Amino acid sequence: MLKEFKEFIARGNVMDLAVGVIIGAAFTAIVKSLVSDLINPLIGIFLGKIDLSNLVFSIGSAHFRYGSFLNEVINFLIIAFVVFLMVKGINKVMPKKKEEAVKEGPSKEEEYLGQIVKLLKKQDK
Repeated sequence: MLKEFKEFIARGNVMDLAVGVIIGAAFTAIVKSLVSDLINPLIGIFLGKIDLSNLVFSIGSAHFRYGSFLNEVINFLIIAFVVFLMVKGINKVMPKKKEEAVKEGPSKEEEYLGQIVKLLKKQDK
C-alpha cells in the first residue's frame, strides 16, 4: 500500500494540483487584502462608511452581517476575473494543437478494408 501511495503522490498531476492549491491560497490572501484595504474603503466613501464588514442589520436578537458577505462577494468576483484573464492570456501564449491535415484520400485503415472487400468478392465468384 505504501508503494501505491508513493506512486500516486509522485504523479505529475498530483504535484501540479498541490502547487496550484498553494499558489491559489497565497493569491486569495493578496486579493482579500486588496478588497479589505483598498476597494472597500473606496466603496465606503460612496456609502458613507469606511468598513463594509461592519454593515449589520438586526431583526430581534438575530444580527445579519451583510457587509462581510459583500466583502466575500467582491473577493470572489476579483479572483474569478483575474483567473479569467490568466487563462485567456495563457491560451494566447500556449501553442494550439495543430489539427491533423485533412487527407483527400482514404486512410490506411480504409484502404486495407477496401482491399479485404475486393478479395472477399473475388473468392465468392
